[in-house]
Amino acid sequence: MTTSIRIATLILMTISTTSSFGLIRETHLLETSNPKPFIVETIGQGKPILYLPGFATPGSVWKETVESLNLERKSHLFSYAGFNGNAPIAMPWYSSIKKAIIEYIIVNDMSNLIIVGHSMGGNLAVDIASEIPSRVSKIIIVEALPCMREVMMPNVPAESLYYDSPYNKQMLEMDAQQFKNMATMMASNMTLIENKKDIITNWILEADRETWVYGYTDLLKLDLRTSLSKVTCETLILGASFPDVKIAKAHYENQYSNLSNKKILMATNSKHFLMFDQAEWFYKTVNDFLVHEKK
Repeated sequence: MTTSIRIATLILMTISTTSSFGLIRETHLLETSNPKPFIVETIGQGKPILYLPGFATPGSVWKETVESLNLERKSHLFSYAGFNGNAPIAMPWYSSIKKAIIEYIIVNDMSNLIIVGHSMGGNLAVDIASEIPSRVSKIIIVEALPCMREVMMPNVPAESLYYDSPYNKQMLEMDAQQFKNMATMMASNMTLIENKKDIITNWILEADRETWVYGYTDLLKLDLRTSLSKVTCETLILGASFPDVKIAKAHYENQYSNLSNKKILMATNSKHFLMFDQAEWFYKTVNDFLVHEKK
C-alpha cells in the first residue's frame, strides 16, 4: 500500500465538512484560559441538545439537521480548537476537548441531554455518556467506531503510536501542494455528493497542521469499548454502506457488543457523510428516534 493510500484510509472515518444556513445564532466561548478547547454556537431555546462534529469540522455542519429536526430544544453546535480558524491548544488534544465539554455540561447544569455526534463526535458522545450517565437521556452516533484502530490498523497496539513518529513527521513536512493532493483524494472518498468534495478539501487544508496530525494520533489510540458498559442511555448508531454494508455492519455489531441499550441501522448507497448522501433517510431516522423528545 502506498503512503498516500494509507493516509487516505486512516483518515476516512474522522474528517467531515460544513454547510451553512441563515439561522439566527448566538456564540458562547467556554470560560477557560485562552486558547479555548472549543467554540459553541447556540440556536433556539429549551432543553439542551449537543451537536458534536467530526475531525476538522465546524459545528455549522449540523445546521441543516437542526432545521430538519425542528426540536423544541436549545441546540449547542461545537467547533474544536485548531480547526475552522480556531486557535490550537496544547496536546493531548482529544482528552482536553472531552474534559472541557463535560465541564461545559456541568457548569451549565444540563440534564435530560441529547447528544448527536458524527465520527469523532460520536466517540465524544460515548465518552460523555459513560462519564456522566445521569445527565444524558439519548445519544445518536453517526459513522463512529469505539476503536477505529482495530479496523484500520489491525493488531497495532496503541503504545506504538506517538506524536513524534516518522509518519507524523512526514505529514508535517508535506508542502502545500502535496497536502492538497492528499486532501483532495480523501475528500473524494467521503461523500457521493460532488459539490461537497471541495468543501471537505478546504476544511482539511485550513486546519492547523499540528492539530490535524497530532489530534489524529489521539484518535487512533482511542479505545472506548470497555467504556460502553457504563453508557445507560438509549443509543442510535447509524453506519454507512460504503464500501461493503455487510462488513461495515459486522464491525459495528462487534465493536458495540458491550453497549446494551442500542439500535444499529445502516444507510444504503452512502459514504462517511451519510447525512449528506442520504439526507432524507437520516432526518427521518433521527426524528423517529427522538419522537417523544418533541413533546
